Amino acid sequence: MNVIDNRHGKRTLRIRRVGRASLAFAMCGLFAGAACSSGGDAAQVPGTSAPGSAAAVAEFNADSAMSYVRQQLAFGPRVPGTPGWQKAGDWIVAHMQRTADQVVEQKWTHTLATKQQIPMRNIFARFKPDAAERVLYVAHWDTRPRADSDPDPLNHNKPIPGANDGASGVALLMAVADALKKVPPSMGVDLLFVDGEDWGTFGPEVDVLIGSTYFASHLPTPNYKPLFGVVWDMIGDADLNIPQEMASVEQAPEVVQRVWSKAKELGYEQYFQPAVRGYPITDDHTPLLKVGLRVIDVIDIDYDVHHAMGDDINRVSAKSLKVVGDVAMALLRP
Repeated sequence: MNVIDNRHGKRTLRIRRVGRASLAFAMCGLFAGAACSSGGDAAQVPGTSAPGSAAAVAEFNADSAMSYVRQQLAFGPRVPGTPGWQKAGDWIVAHMQRTADQVVEQKWTHTLATKQQIPMRNIFARFKPDAAERVLYVAHWDTRPRADSDPDPLNHNKPIPGANDGASGVALLMAVADALKKVPPSMGVDLLFVDGEDWGTFGPEVDVLIGSTYFASHLPTPNYKPLFGVVWDMIGDADLNIPQEMASVEQAPEVVQRVWSKAKELGYEQYFQPAVRGYPITDDHTPLLKVGLRVIDVIDIDYDVHHAMGDDINRVSAKSLKVVGDVAMALLRP
C-alpha cells in the first residue's frame, strides 16, 4: 500500500504488498483490512443559481477538464497492465498528490475467470480525511480492451480510446480536486478512481466492476458511511442526456433527489431529466450499494459509440463537462 499524506507538509510512505489476499490497509486506521461544442470549445452554458451555488458554478473549470481528457488519450488505451495504463495511473496519482490532503493506492492482482492474472490499481484521494461527514465521488479510469460494439468486426479486438467512457469521469474528478485545493470543502470529500470496470462481459457480469468490488470489500474503515456518493460515468457526451438510473432510484432515492434538485436549481434540468430509465444499469455503484453505501449512478448511457472505436475526443464536449461539473461542485458547497 502506498499512502501520501500532504497535511501540514507531511508525506508518509508505507510498504505496498501486491496480492489479492495480502493487501493490508493498516495505516492510521485508514483501510481496515487493506491501502460549447464537440471537441472541447470553451464551455458556455446557461444556468441560474441560488445563494451558494453561484460560486460553485464559477469554480469548475471545463477547459481544464477537457485538457485532462486529452492527456489521458495521449497515454493511449488505459487497459490494465499496459504502458498507457501505467502512465495514466502515475499521472492521476501525481495530480492527486498535488491537490488532495491524502492519497491512498490499492494495488492487487486480480485472477480472471480464464485464470489469467492482471494487475489492478485503485486511487483514493481524500480531502479532510479526519472529517466524520464525507461525500464519495467515483469514476473508473480503465478503458475497455475490446471494441466489441464497433460496427466494423475488424475492430472488435482493438482497445477503445475511451474519451467519454473512462476519460470524462476521471477529468471531472481531477477538475473537482483543483477546485477543492483552491477552496477546501467544509466536509470530507473522497475521490475514488476505480480500475477494471470495463474489462470483461456484462450480462452476465464476469470480470467487470473489479475495482469497485474490491473497494467495497476493503473500505477505509469498518464503519465507513459517506453521507452520499455519486458515480460519474460517460458524462462528456456532446449530446448530453442523463435520466435517472433505476437501481439508484430504488436503493438510494434521497441521493437521486439531491442531485437532480441541485441540477434543476442550476438551470440544468434539460440535461438531468426527471424520467427514470426503464431498466437498471450495472455500473460501479452496484457493489457499493450492496454493502450499504448510498451511492447512485449519473450516466449518459445513450451513446452511439459505446464500446466502439468512435469513442474519441470528437465526441466529448467541454459544455457537457461544465454542466455535470457544476452540479458536482454545487453538491459539495452547502
